Amino acid sequence: MIFITQLIYILDGQQAIFDQFEAIAIPAISKYNGNLLLRMRPGENSYIESNIEKPYEIHLVEFETDTDFENFMRDEERKRFLHLKEQSIRSVLLIKGVKL
Repeated sequence: MIFITQLIYILDGQQAIFDQFEAIAIPAISKYNGNLLLRMRPGENSYIESNIEKPYEIHLVEFETDTDFENFMRDEERKRFLHLKEQSIRSVLLIKGVKL
């Protein structure tokens, strides 16, 4: 099992476009032995300490294998809507790990 954590930073005013992309991308996760464990938009009061820019959203996803994750990234339906991602997301910090 692998875990993908994403800190997502979106462009100002592009929240609706981002939501359109997520409506396509999130359902595709399960097609590739994946599971969205957490999707959150932390408010200011959620932070105890921070030494990085605060993300718009945080996602935690698990996939059974690296290959499943790679296949998700290559999903044709998802790729057709990457223009929405590019239009709305400024940057993503992706952290890949395993359960200890």
